[in-house]
Amino acid sequence: MSDRFRCPCRRCTIRSLMGPAILITVGVLFLLAQTRGGYFSFENTFPVILIVIGLVSLASALAPMDGHVSDAYAPVPPPGTPSAVQNPPPNPLPGQGQGQ
Repeated sequence: MSDRFRCPCRRCTIRSLMGPAILITVGVLFLLAQTRGGYFSFENTFPVILIVIGLVSLASALAPMDGHVSDAYAPVPPPGTPSAVQNPPPNPLPGQGQGQ
């Protein structure tokens, strides 16, 4: 398993909705083009994608960063605390940068 976790702040949560919002918008635009045709063709409605991107970006910029984790990896314990792995086993095969 990966040791990555999601940042719990609102800004990162809203920013993670960018992909699904664009995908849903494109799907709705193609659905309108198929059902209504004419004025609702994709050529006339593609600026809606730019509006959705702008709205999600604006919402994430205005959202508070309370509890933001600057690095998306698990925090490293401070020195001197016991950890599950104190010293990893030595590599049996010498590699680049290791002595022969």
